Amino acid sequence: MDVLKQRIVDEIDQLKTVFEEISIYIGENPELGHEEFKASKILSETLEDFGFDVEMETCDLPTAFRAVFDSGKAGPVIGFMAEYDALPEVGHACGHNLIGTMGIAAGIGLSKIISETGGKVVVYGTPAEETRGGKVTMAEAGLFNELDAALMVHPLNSYVKSGSSLAMDAIQFEFFGKSTHAAASPQDGINALDAVIQTFNSINAMRQHILPTARIHGIITEGGKAANVTPDYAAAQFYVRGTSREYVNELTEKVKKCAEGAALQTGASMKHSFYEFSYDDMITNMELSEAFTNELVSLGVDRGEIQEQRDGSGSLDMGNVSQFVPAIHPYIKITEGAYACHTHEFREAAMTDQAREAMIIGAKAMALTGCEVLTNRELLNEIKKEFALNRDSHAPEYVE
Repeated sequence: MDVLKQRIVDEIDQLKTVFEEISIYIGENPELGHEEFKASKILSETLEDFGFDVEMETCDLPTAFRAVFDSGKAGPVIGFMAEYDALPEVGHACGHNLIGTMGIAAGIGLSKIISETGGKVVVYGTPAEETRGGKVTMAEAGLFNELDAALMVHPLNSYVKSGSSLAMDAIQFEFFGKSTHAAASPQDGINALDAVIQTFNSINAMRQHILPTARIHGIITEGGKAANVTPDYAAAQFYVRGTSREYVNELTEKVKKCAEGAALQTGASMKHSFYEFSYDDMITNMELSEAFTNELVSLGVDRGEIQEQRDGSGSLDMGNVSQFVPAIHPYIKITEGAYACHTHEFREAAMTDQAREAMIIGAKAMALTGCEVLTNRELLNEIKKEFALNRDSHAPEYVE
């Protein structure tokens, strides 16, 4: 390991207790999306303590922030993402207490050598990943366009290289009918619940004609108040997912047609809306991903233990970031248990000594990858060339 990288490792090691205490504090104080005031405060204030210029309420999001450490010299801009929202009832069962802390630890570690490499380090506080993803708003505002590389690391029960994720629309249908006594005068009513049920039936019939990689799943959020009253209002919410934004757009239009047909059949009126932000598919930059894997190995992780990327089964707002800049979203192993995210077991795993040790490894690997991008002009050029091939319209300028 060269001198600059060793200094990064030493710096993060010296601050290990600080970072561990932050992750414990966030884990013990779970906050839902856009309500993460405690987490946002401790993360942003820590960055400020280490010389970062911090802007709060970025993009008018109350718990978002953007923290910059500028060398004052020309050079690449490296961005680290910090997530810190919890889930209803199960708290930090996705390990965001670790993700947020890894983001600031990597930023602080890299800031210690940037005066020699040139460039900037930017840490973004990105709220509400689980619902109305803050990265969606930030990406649409062009906030990430300043970056040459965007990195974040997610906890899991194994090491996995950065891969893909599913694009997603979250669509709600509301049906409006006419209430009546369901026994005495059923002929006078228009049953909004029938429209919801028919929407489900139509979607289920459509499944044989969609790609096997697509996912459509939903719930009835309102179906009436009493069995002897024809429901004049009913509603359902669906997630529509696919491997690309283009296909999800196509599929969402078909789902809308199902609801329109159900309204026509029953005589109800219908309106649709998007109850959460749409997420785009994750496009991993393989050059950047390989650089991260190499740094994990340099820190003692067995290369054979690092699994190849998986086809995405969930959706991430990091996908929206990857549409605009080269990005990665790898996974680190925090537990020996075969626990799935969003479970009580994973929440407990994210609060263990083993998880905090993994968090430090993840922070070091991100910071070391950032250092490699800052100092290796050939790597930076390859990262940008790959990105240009994937997303011509958003390609950064090549390095000469």
